[in-house]
Amino acid sequence: MRTLISTAFVSLDGVVEAPGGEPGYRNSGWTFKDMEFLPEAFEIKGREQQEATAMMMGRVSYEAFSQVWPGMEDFTDYNAMRKYVVSTTLAEDALVSNWGETTILRSLDEVAALKETEGGPIIIHGSATLNRNLSDAGLIDRYHLLVFPLLLGAGKRLFSDTDKDTQKLKLVEHEAYSNGLQKNVFDVVR
Repeated sequence: MRTLISTAFVSLDGVVEAPGGEPGYRNSGWTFKDMEFLPEAFEIKGREQQEATAMMMGRVSYEAFSQVWPGMEDFTDYNAMRKYVVSTTLAEDALVSNWGETTILRSLDEVAALKETEGGPIIIHGSATLNRNLSDAGLIDRYHLLVFPLLLGAGKRLFSDTDKDTQKLKLVEHEAYSNGLQKNVFDVVR
């Protein structure tokens, strides 16, 4: 069975929208504005590139990342990974040709079936809506969270507000950094 890992930059109040400067969000670029960069705080991102064997995202994140990441040296390991895009609307002919093998999954049932196959971890990037849907369906196994010491107020959230049973998490790795960032790695307790 494959492990599905949600990885996110998240504000203390749970916002994940536009961390890198994507247009249309009032606080766009919040991960680097007035934040001292400490390479050790982002070590987990390099580790993810080495350990994951595939990447999953929703349509909106795919459309944004596929235009930028294939040409970025920082993402060479991600670029070589197989990609899965979970979308009911993305057409096959909309897939880019320079970003490796990509498969479109049309439902959460297809994601659940993928998890049952042989292979290594699958990392979920961006994709706030997909993260919420996968979490609500009980399909996420682990969270890699870099929590920023910010309250952003409005914005897309990592977790839904669906009324559901308690989902327990086990903290398996954590660290706090001098710039206020916190790394929290949680396994979902089943």
